[in-house]
Order: sequence, then structure tokens, then C-alpha cells
Amino acid sequence: ETEYNDIALNEVAILPGDVPSLTEFTIFIDDELMCKHRADGIIFATPTGSTAHALSGGGPILHPNLDAIVLVPIFSHTLSSRPIVIRGDSQIKVYINKENITSPKLSCDGKKRETIAPGQSILITKKQELLRLIHPVEYDYFETLRSKLGWESLTQKGL
Repeated sequence: ETEYNDIALNEVAILPGDVPSLTEFTIFIDDELMCKHRADGIIFATPTGSTAHALSGGGPILHPNLDAIVLVPIFSHTLSSRPIVIRGDSQIKVYINKENITSPKLSCDGKKRETIAPGQSILITKKQELLRLIHPVEYDYFETLRSKLGWESLTQKGL
């Protein structure tokens, strides 16, 4: 089995392979079966990545002070498939079911894509070393959201 190690600040994504096709995968959280999915892929996003790819896929915005990961299915073929937020220190194992006819790709922060063959699994864990982000003294997280997401127009109208 191939070993691939990488670090992601924003997200780890399982994406369609060279030939677009649904991927069947099984997710375990801390060795407990969470679910089986049939989708184009899935995004595992940190709070810093929740306002990018994961948000466009219907995921929630996670405040940067949260120690959490959001799982956002990509074009799932199940109506009950919804984003879910889990503890940031959870161990996530994704098994790519052997029955898949194509191989999905693994991408960390949108960098190069590595092929994952049917029958392989991916282990996602939080890095032990903490990342310290530096912002200007006057930085306002909610002001940034209001500006980037167009919430300014609502507050200007007094709503």
C-alpha cells in the first residue's frame, strides 16, 4: 500500500479521479463507524478552511477559536447526507471501498492530487504542534466575514 504524508492548514479533500464517477467510501471517527457515503467526494476542513472550498459545498463557517473539523460531502447521492462538525483531535479514517471502478484523488490545500486506489484508506489526524496566526491589532473576524460575504449591505439597511 502506498504511503502519502502531507500537511494541510485548510482542508483535505477526496475528489473525483481522472474519470468523473461517484466514489463509495466508509468513514470511521476514532475507530467508530460514522457512515458509508456515495458521493463525488468529501472535504475535511479546519476552521481556517471552512470559509473556502467547504463553504461553497454547503458547509458551515467555523469560528477560528474552535478546535473542530467539518466534514462536507461533495454532491452526495443521499438526501440525508449533511455536513457534520467533529472534535479537532478526532482520528478520521476513510476507506475507499474496493467496489469502486475508478480511483479518486487526495488533495491537501488544493495542492497536487494523489491517486487513492480502491481498497486503500486515508488517515487524517491533527498535527500536535500548534499554529499561531498573527493578525493586526485592529483585526475583527466578524468584520472580515461581513465584508467578504456581503453582510455589510444588511447592516447598512439597519436589519
